[in-house]
Amino acid sequence: METLFQLALTAPLLLGLLALSGVGHRWVDILLQFTAPVLILTALLMAAIVGARMWAATLHGLAAIVALALAVAPQWFPASAPPLPGAPVARIYSANVQALNTDVDGIRLSLLAANADVVVLIEVGDAPAARLDQVLADYPYRIASPRIDRPSGAARSVVASRWPLAVIRDRPDGLHAVGATIRTPLGPLNVLGVHLTRPWPFQEQWGQISQTMALEAVVSDLTGPVVVAGDFNSVSSARIGRQIRRDIGLHPAPGFPGTWPSAVPSVFGVTIDQVWRSPDLVFISRRLGRPTGSDHRPVVTEVTLAAE
Repeated sequence: METLFQLALTAPLLLGLLALSGVGHRWVDILLQFTAPVLILTALLMAAIVGARMWAATLHGLAAIVALALAVAPQWFPASAPPLPGAPVARIYSANVQALNTDVDGIRLSLLAANADVVVLIEVGDAPAARLDQVLADYPYRIASPRIDRPSGAARSVVASRWPLAVIRDRPDGLHAVGATIRTPLGPLNVLGVHLTRPWPFQEQWGQISQTMALEAVVSDLTGPVVVAGDFNSVSSARIGRQIRRDIGLHPAPGFPGTWPSAVPSVFGVTIDQVWRSPDLVFISRRLGRPTGSDHRPVVTEVTLAAE
C-alpha cells in the first residue's frame, strides 16, 4: 500500500519540478495551470499518509509539497510594495460573466454587493447587454468593445466607472481588449479589460503569446498608473504570467482562492481571472465577489498609490 502512495505522489512532485524549471513548452504550460489545486490535494493526501504512519511515503509527499509550494508562491504571494500613506483607494470589480449567461439579476446583485468604483466585464452576452443600463445603473461612464459573434456566444467587453473617463482607442488586431483612462481620486488611472484566447491545442499555438505582445504595445503607449484586468486563460505563475512581468513590467494581485471553474470550491479553483498593476500602484486587498451565474468567479481588488 505504501508503494502505491509513493507512486501516486510522483505526479505532483514531477509537476512541481517542471514548474520550477521554467520550461515554457506549450504542453508543460497547460499542466502548470493546475499547480495550486494539485498542491492542496497533495496536502490533503499527506494528512492521510501521516495518519497511517507511512514514513517513506511521507518523505516523498513532503518533497512534492515543497516543490509545488515554491512553484505556487509567486501566484499566491506576488511581490508588493508599501502603499503611499493617506493616498485614496479605488475598488475594481472584474469578471468574465460568460457569453451565454442569462442570469442578469445575478450579475447586477454581484455588482451591488461589491460596491466598486470601476467595473471590468468580459464576455458580456446579449442578455445582459440588453439591460446594461440596469446592470450598470451606478456607473454612468462606460465604454464597450464591438460585439463579436462566436460559436460560444456573441460577446463584448465593458469598462464602466463612477468617474468620468476617456476611451483608450488603441486595440491591436488579435487582442480582445477595451480600455479607458479614468479620472479617479488617485489621478488618471488607465484601466484595460482583456480576454486572452484559450491555450493550445484549443486555439492556435502562439495565440496567447502574440496577444500578450499586443497588450505590451498598448501599455507601452500609456502614461501614468495602469490596471489590466480580465480573463487571461492562464495563471500568473505560468508562461503568460512570466511574459507579462518580464516584458510589460506589471505585477499580479494575489491569486488565492481560485476563480475557475465556479462549480468547484474556490480553494481548488484555477486563478485565470486576474488583475495586474503597474509598479506605481499597490494592491490593498483582493477577494472573490458574489457569483454571477458564470463559470468564472468575479474578483474585487482595491488599489492605491505605491510609496516611492
